[in-house]
Amino acid sequence: MVSISEQLFDALGIMVLGMALVFIFLSFLILAMNLVAKKFAPKPQAVKSTPVAQQEVVNSSVSPLMTAVITAAIHQHRKKVL
Repeated sequence: MVSISEQLFDALGIMVLGMALVFIFLSFLILAMNLVAKKFAPKPQAVKSTPVAQQEVVNSSVSPLMTAVITAAIHQHRKKVL
């Protein structure tokens, strides 16, 4: 019968071998992904600059009515859950 120390040594060797193979595979995968990304990356296009005076001002704020509606919905949901 094989002693426990020999079994643990074999298990350690198999574990290190497995981890090394996974590391090598993932390294090749990362390298391949980077090469494909560089080869098939979209070409940068020239950006047409528009004068500052012609740019539209975008209103990104939420209206007070929408804030009230969202707050009421959250309040009702929390009353149901609790």
